[in-house]
Amino acid sequence: MTGRIDFLGLSISDLDCDPAAAAVAARDPQAPFAYVVTPNAQHMVRIAGGAPDFERAYDGAWLVLSDGNVVRRLSALILNRPLPHASGADVTARLFKAHIQPDDPIMIVGGDDRLVGDLRRRFGVGHVHLHVPPMGFIRDPAAVADAVAVVRASPARYVFIAVGSPQSELLARMIADAGGATGTGLCIGSSLLFVTGRVRRAPTLIRKLGLEGGWRLMLSPVGHFRRVFKESLPIVWIILRARFGGRGIRPSRAGDGGTRGR
Repeated sequence: MTGRIDFLGLSISDLDCDPAAAAVAARDPQAPFAYVVTPNAQHMVRIAGGAPDFERAYDGAWLVLSDGNVVRRLSALILNRPLPHASGADVTARLFKAHIQPDDPIMIVGGDDRLVGDLRRRFGVGHVHLHVPPMGFIRDPAAVADAVAVVRASPARYVFIAVGSPQSELLARMIADAGGATGTGLCIGSSLLFVTGRVRRAPTLIRKLGLEGGWRLMLSPVGHFRRVFKESLPIVWIILRARFGGRGIRPSRAGDGGTRGR
């Protein structure tokens, strides 16, 4: 099991992108279902605001990978605490480029048929199963049960859960709690759109400077304004409060994070 870093009360896996992808690829595909979450500023603000189901999903994750460049830079600047970096987009790209084999069974929850076709053409994968839940399915117990049942009935080495946060994390925890599923789930947002080239990522320099959120805001101001300024920006005050007031996102605790999929 990888080491953990306590950051504002979250238990972050001490892994950068390449070791994280290697750990996922090395996991026994027949092992009981376990999942990976990739917290960014938006996720941390959500937990700080009081989201017990989302927090519980984090506590049940096998790996908790540090995603946000902004959070990393603020942590280094304000808290003098370096964090690893393993964004969902980078880990997904590394898996497809270096680890996933053409005959590896893959499940995608979310997306569409075009996405499946793009993955097959670009990476030669031949065993891809797609399940597309209805919009807002997480509030529909029948739709949630259907998604859980599909994942259980279609064993896959990699289960890419691409239905947006917090739906992805909540579903991953429900799949794990239900039992009977195998493989590794990855809550990876829009990463499959990036890896197939359907959506262009920010240039490397922009990403290194921690400005990818600004890049997305520039490309889609309406879609990302709320996410950047309302749902992510409060992380600045959370980190400042931790620096000067000693309070983080939540009280530091061991929880049950990392206990799954050992």
